[in-house]
Formats: sequence, structure tokens, C-alpha cells
Amino acid sequence: MERSIQNKIVAVVGGAQGIGCAIADCFLLHGAKTAILLDINDIQGPKAEDRLTEKHGKDKAVYIKCDVTTDLETVSKRIIEAYNTIDVLVLSAGTLTPDRRKMMDIYATSVIEWSMKFYEHMRKDNGGCGGTIITISSIFGFRPAPHAPVYQAAKYAVFGFTKSLGHLDNFHKTGVRVMGLCPGFTETILTRRIRDPERQKELPIDLVKFATSLPWQTVEDVGEAAVEVYARADSGTMWLIEGGQPIEEIQ
Repeated sequence: MERSIQNKIVAVVGGAQGIGCAIADCFLLHGAKTAILLDINDIQGPKAEDRLTEKHGKDKAVYIKCDVTTDLETVSKRIIEAYNTIDVLVLSAGTLTPDRRKMMDIYATSVIEWSMKFYEHMRKDNGGCGGTIITISSIFGFRPAPHAPVYQAAKYAVFGFTKSLGHLDNFHKTGVRVMGLCPGFTETILTRRIRDPERQKELPIDLVKFATSLPWQTVEDVGEAAVEVYARADSGTMWLIEGGQPIEEIQ
């Protein structure tokens, strides 16, 4: 399968900031034609579009406001009408919420629904051109810990879904490559209070001790890891990026 990033159209769900924006930036740095930033944050979204446009050039970044839990049909139709197809779909939406159902909807259900929508559009045995889907799971999608059980449940779901949909039997039939990236603790707006001595007081002490004992990394580390996974990974594989170290396949 073609693994060059040159002139590819990349859509990043959760692309307004953090890991998603860094992934979009890195794909553009490595030659992508356009990065479509899909995100509900209509303050950070336009700012990300402007920042990436200034850095990479006109029409390189496009922001589309999108609620991943409700806007799949309207936004996917808009993308397909505007671009005919996309080459790469990255699913990295995240949230801070105490609402367990909403957490599952954003971290797991939306990944499944968006993947299946574009999988059907991409598949060569259905008239498509093939393509690549990259899911963002977590170290806690395969490594159990006594914290955040709902978050872990969602990330385990993404891990299993990716391995199944990306199975080589499916890839050989459809020409759609599906693989996943599992980041460790990463410095984002969602994890900021874990590292902030003042805001740490809002969190359980054992969680803070656990999190701060593990290696951390930047969003740029994860962005580069996503590009490397795109270039190297076979369908159905899952990859670890932790502490900014080289990626490694999770066996």
C-alpha cells in the first residue's frame, strides 16, 4: 500500500488543539496536501487553522466545527463533497467530563462510528480508493491501572476495535489500513492540572503520585509518532509512544 504522505488529505478528529493539532502539524510538515481540523471548539479551531496556515501555506489547514457525537452525517457529507475523498482519518477527540456516558461516547463510540463511515467510503471493494485510519487509544487501552476505569474501558474498546477492523483479512479485502497509537502521559490542556502543584489538590493523591511517577512527553512527540506509524505500520497493529521514546509495536 502507498505509504507516502506527499499530497495526502488528512482529516483529524479533535484537531483544534493538543495531540490532534500536533498530528495535523506533523503530517503537513511531512508533505500532506491539506489537514482538515474537526473539532467542537470554535475558539481554538480557527486559531489552529490560522497558525497552521501561516506555518505551512494557504489552504493547508481547514477548520470545520464538529460535534463528534452528533455531526457525523452532515460533516462527512461536507468533506466528501468538497474533497471527494480523504486519504487519512485520525481519531483523537478527547474530553474532561464526569459524565460517564459522554466519556464513552467521545472516546469509544465516536471512534467506532467515524471509522466505519469512512471505512465504507474508502474500501476498494466498494468503489473507493483505499486509505488509512489511525485511532488514538492510550497506554491505558492495554495496561490496567487502578484509576479512571471508564476512561480505561473506552480506550480498551478502541484497542480491540482497531485490532479487529484492521485485521489483515479485512485489509486484503478492502485496501483500508487501520492501526492505532497508544500514547503515554502527554502534556496537554486535559492533563495540565496533574502537573500543576496548585491544581493537583483537585485530584486524588494516589492518582497524582501514579501519574507523576511515569514518563511524560509532548504533543509534538505524539505527532511525530503518528506520522511514523503511518509510514511503517501494517494494518491491525498497535503502537506505543511513551516518554518521547521511539515507537514500538505492542505485541
